[in-house]
Amino acid sequence: MGDIKESTAVTFPSGEVSGRSRVVAAAPVDGGWGVVVAETPFHPLDGTWPDQPGDTGVLRWDELELRVADCVTGAAPLAGGPLLTGDDIPVRRGDPEWAWLVVHVLERRVPEGEPVELDVEPVRRRALSAGHTGCHLMALALNEALAERWRRDAPRTDALGRPDFDQLAITASRIVPGGSVDTYRIGRSLRKRGFVPDGLRDELDGVAASVNARLADWIAADAPVRVDAPSDELEARRIWRCDLPEGPASLPCGGTHLRRTGELVRAGVRFELSGSGEELVVETRVETA
Repeated sequence: MGDIKESTAVTFPSGEVSGRSRVVAAAPVDGGWGVVVAETPFHPLDGTWPDQPGDTGVLRWDELELRVADCVTGAAPLAGGPLLTGDDIPVRRGDPEWAWLVVHVLERRVPEGEPVELDVEPVRRRALSAGHTGCHLMALALNEALAERWRRDAPRTDALGRPDFDQLAITASRIVPGGSVDTYRIGRSLRKRGFVPDGLRDELDGVAASVNARLADWIAADAPVRVDAPSDELEARRIWRCDLPEGPASLPCGGTHLRRTGELVRAGVRFELSGSGEELVVETRVETA
């Protein structure tokens, strides 16, 4: 594998699911081959915050159609060195002395310099995009539903000016086709910051009803959704934006999304509070037309 001098350019933030490019590197990865191209529509799993799974699809080369079984984030030092993935990457994402790469996992090697065509599996992509959009809307609606449970000003507010329970308490988020599963820690640290969990278990049905009602409002509003980025490089800090009736909302996000909230036909949440009351799991399910 030759030295890699540039990060992968990505087109998935704008919703692209196909493209053409050339192979810049290929190396063994997880029992197969990791193929890197100059520009790709494929969204990779981010090892730093692994919420949205990597895209699957096909890569076409020299009359061959090769299945892309997975797609992950990789990195290689600009000064020269091997292609690394996952926990083997020794630096933080975005380190300027490294190239940040989308690694397409195939069953065979494709030679460097070869032109290829790339196609993401569109049905799965749309289902994941719907789940991710629903996840962000849920987070904002949950912040609103829990806003009265802060005994003093929260140390952080969301883009709509409400106490940001989501970002202050979240420990894990997993995007699935048509939904998400988000886990929140309601421990001593959150209590010290001013959150009052007393009686939450008895009020969970009411909180869920409030969240569901707000989600229905936002779906009916058919608000535009977009992902903004300062550049097309994989490591660029991207921002999800949605022009809701209450005002413009935004969240840092590296995933893919629908283009309007009205592409959802319904959304709902289910809560599960642990026996100790210190862990709240929120399952969000959405449907598209």
